[in-house]
Amino acid sequence: MTDPERPEITAAVVAFEGESDLRDCLRSLAASTVPFAEVIVVDNASTDGTPEMVEREFPDVVLVRMPSNDGPCTARNEGLRRARHRLVFQVDQDVVVRPDCVARLLEVREERGAPAVVFPRAVDADRPDVVHYDGGSFHYAGVMALRHFYRPIGECTDAVEEVDAFISLAALVDRDVLLEVGAYDPAFFILFEDHDLSYRLRACGHRIVAVPDALVDHRAGTAGISFRGGPKYPPRRLFLHSRNRWLVVLKCYRVRTIVLALPGVLLLGVAYVLFAWTQGALKDYVKAKSSLLRLLPHVRAERRRLAPLRRTRDRELLGAPDLTFSPRIERGKGGSLGERFLTGTLRAYWFLVRPFVG
Repeated sequence: MTDPERPEITAAVVAFEGESDLRDCLRSLAASTVPFAEVIVVDNASTDGTPEMVEREFPDVVLVRMPSNDGPCTARNEGLRRARHRLVFQVDQDVVVRPDCVARLLEVREERGAPAVVFPRAVDADRPDVVHYDGGSFHYAGVMALRHFYRPIGECTDAVEEVDAFISLAALVDRDVLLEVGAYDPAFFILFEDHDLSYRLRACGHRIVAVPDALVDHRAGTAGISFRGGPKYPPRRLFLHSRNRWLVVLKCYRVRTIVLALPGVLLLGVAYVLFAWTQGALKDYVKAKSSLLRLLPHVRAERRRLAPLRRTRDRELLGAPDLTFSPRIERGKGGSLGERFLTGTLRAYWFLVRPFVG
């Protein structure tokens, strides 16, 4: 029986070539203590039997077959548009949702006056006592400084709090607000798309709340893009990182902010070049910049669309927190020292220019 005081929620799952993970994800949604009014799976043209498994084993699920794989952004937006209800729990196929997760998110949302996004803490499925993703803060150099990244849960704060950004693998969102600010930008394909959306939400005066006692288990990620350790960083991930960082800066910052932040953005770019060189992926770095140039007309259009919606200045959103680096990236002897030098230099520069940022 539906609780008349509880808003109805749509669950929207993005799937691609992940039959086994998706099955477990859907089973976890079915076990939620908050029943969903509808469950939608948006499949990005899988060829491994994923959509057929949904039709066979989950006949009550609404299956949307995309004609091609245009990335999770397009699929998430399709889920938002197809949802019959304003509250949408968006989740990726490689996420297993704990039974009481959505109930806790809903409780916090009501307590906090209906923020645009409330999201759970994602733990590493292989090591559930370690945080994988917990939201983050905006660094002016165009990256997200991740909260509690790969830290044991016992060392992390348990406080429910407003944060700059959420990670899009799982979140309870206000569909109407997300669509109003443009939702997920398909130009990113994947990586930084949640950074970009979070910045636009915050710039338009909306709130994002982290709920650490609502938990999901995050599995292996996207083949060829996600990094879970090893000697080789995926070239495709490096390409997307190098391009999409600049896409965030050029799309979201005011012109004066771009000019003042540019030395820091370029300095971090030098670090990207050095990393690409150590990985034998300089070609991918160059391709990223060529791809960025082709997106400049899109950037101009998006800037014009965002301008009248802005309510918050860049200086109130941007900072220079400690950069976060994956502990699973193999480093040379000077790696940690170089990371500390980079973080410190970027912070010192921001201290000097922040008062003049728009």
